[in-house]
Amino acid sequence: MRVIVVDDHQVFADAVAARLAAEPDFDVVGVAYGGAEAEQMVQRHAPDLIFLDTELGDADGVEMASRLLDGHSERRIIIATAHDDAGTACRAVRAGASGFVSKDAAFDDLLSAARGVMRGETWIPPHLLTAVVRELQGQNDRERELDSLMRLLTPRERDVLACMVSGLDRAGIAEVLCLSVDTVRTHTQNMFAKLNVHSSLEAVGLAVRAGLRPVSSHNDRDRLRGYRG
Repeated sequence: MRVIVVDDHQVFADAVAARLAAEPDFDVVGVAYGGAEAEQMVQRHAPDLIFLDTELGDADGVEMASRLLDGHSERRIIIATAHDDAGTACRAVRAGASGFVSKDAAFDDLLSAARGVMRGETWIPPHLLTAVVRELQGQNDRERELDSLMRLLTPRERDVLACMVSGLDRAGIAEVLCLSVDTVRTHTQNMFAKLNVHSSLEAVGLAVRAGLRPVSSHNDRDRLRGYRG
């Protein structure tokens, strides 16, 4: 396994790399002490496995994990952290990490995690497993509920909401959608009722959580002007 170790604590990173390098099934191809250096190293060496700290001096390790896995489904990432809690573990799993280990864990546990994730397993400390599963299940339930709410909206109501996400007021929405202000008001009222919200701020919050894309380009505006409702 080609491995890169990424941690801004140089002593810890070097120690993990040295122990891994002593194992016959690991080939440590790089050690990085920051996010920018790590991304360049990953591009250069194409590792199979990355040990990645959660908090780097110049980057959020969990956010970086998502980027490093994009387009590389065969790659595995183990998040190593001093914050041994279910919330951080859930963030790591949602970012695509295959493993989550504490920096205080015994080295044999790190080895077991590394070999496990390369076999296609997900590695989470037993004392966190129940809390992580509950949190992820709750997140899935909330996402399904939100998706059901968003499906209640008509295409035009979704357009109005997308304009709201972009920060447009009622007059600006009317201009973009080629509608009257009164029609925008009607769409807004209907949309609020379906989403069970009472303000634009609440509606925008739901839209952002649902991944509704704001109106961000001339092409978007031309598309929205393509029909009247």
